[in-house]
Amino acid sequence: MKSGALFGRYWEADSIIHRLDPRAKIAGTFIFIVTIFCAWNFPALGMLAVCTIAFFALARIPFLQALRSIAPLSFIIVLTALFNLLYIQGGETYVDWGLIRISEEGVRQALFIAVRLTLLLLSGSLLTLTTTTLDITEALERLLAPLARIGVPAHEFSLVLGIALRFLPQFAEEFRTIRAAQLARGAKLATSPVKGGLSGLTSLLVPLFASAFRHADTLSSAMARASTRCISSAAMLWPSSCSPRSSHSR
Repeated sequence: MKSGALFGRYWEADSIIHRLDPRAKIAGTFIFIVTIFCAWNFPALGMLAVCTIAFFALARIPFLQALRSIAPLSFIIVLTALFNLLYIQGGETYVDWGLIRISEEGVRQALFIAVRLTLLLLSGSLLTLTTTTLDITEALERLLAPLARIGVPAHEFSLVLGIALRFLPQFAEEFRTIRAAQLARGAKLATSPVKGGLSGLTSLLVPLFASAFRHADTLSSAMARASTRCISSAAMLWPSSCSPRSSHSR
């Protein structure tokens, strides 16, 4: 049985989207994201939403699973929409409680931003669900290869992106594990960590950040050792000019 869809985790399926060249999918995702940013009204966003649903249907990914894949990132949508709701004013005023004022324009802008961000996250999720992290990293490095001639670190950028995508589902799983462990210990997080107070929120964030730093330290150590081995191998393949062999050749 398949596990739930998650941003950064590959969803195995036999579809036309899965079989596309990773470079074409990255380019198509970039164009679609630019199109989302260029949409300035609800009808345009509605058409893009229909296209998004159609893409997931072609990829044979249930749309409910698609929404679940971006659930860990939903706080971005909520915070951004809330900011627009409270700080953008215009039109009829619905709520006026001193510092808290909600107007017609604020509600419209909050809904617009929420829909736009949802489509952006879904488009990125579609790429990660239909393309493995290794394929994304390799395809992105090939696409950025021409820029390496002008000093753009294509390999390093692709590697960082690949590591970030690989760690996203892992951190989401660890958050669920930590939350379940804290609930088993009696932490008041059954409905919301906010209701558990600052101590309840800390009981989730401190272990999560400790785990993140531990993984980062392990990864950096492994990459350093791999880099050292590569340099040693290169030195064996291409002896330096001060080696005995080079001195005999002069």
